Amino acid sequence: MLLLACANGVAQDRDNAVTLYAGYRDGGSFTDVASGNELQIEASGVASFSLEWRYDARSQVQLFVSRQSSQMGTELATPVPGGSAVPRKLPLRVTYLHFGGTSFLDGRIGQGPYLAGGFGATLFEPQVDGFQNELRPSLSLGIGYLLPLGELVALRFEARGYATLFNSSSSVFCSGGCVVSLKGDTVTQGDVQVGLSFRY
Repeated sequence: MLLLACANGVAQDRDNAVTLYAGYRDGGSFTDVASGNELQIEASGVASFSLEWRYDARSQVQLFVSRQSSQMGTELATPVPGGSAVPRKLPLRVTYLHFGGTSFLDGRIGQGPYLAGGFGATLFEPQVDGFQNELRPSLSLGIGYLLPLGELVALRFEARGYATLFNSSSSVFCSGGCVVSLKGDTVTQGDVQVGLSFRY
């Protein structure tokens, strides 16, 4: 009995994990206030990181961070505050920080299909002077598959969708003058990622 309890304790200790991902993200757009042109966030690569802690036999609590370096086509009728020129491709970083969890459908942490989700915030960072950052609430939902490569390492495949909430009547990226206004109430994106997960 003592040996069995010790074995169970070791197994539970290994129900925590850290994962590094790389993938590809698409979706998301804003609207030029003056012209009404839609400004698309271009599809690009993405890097992510997650920490999971055991909650029960089939689920984990998760901290998920994901960053995309992209650009947005600019057909802006309004110049950047201060009179500087707007590049045709506006560099834009998008970062998600979500707190949520995972639930393994086969009933055991560490292998097979799982559902993931979380809520938190999205940080939009235009990389041009005259535009300010925007921090907005967001949520995500995903589905994945964990393939063990050994006792402590696993390959992870995941697809996740994101929704960032805005007030459709407000303007964003304003710094001394409003440049871009959101077209709708949400900015939606989706990605596919592959990760290497280390259990501990």
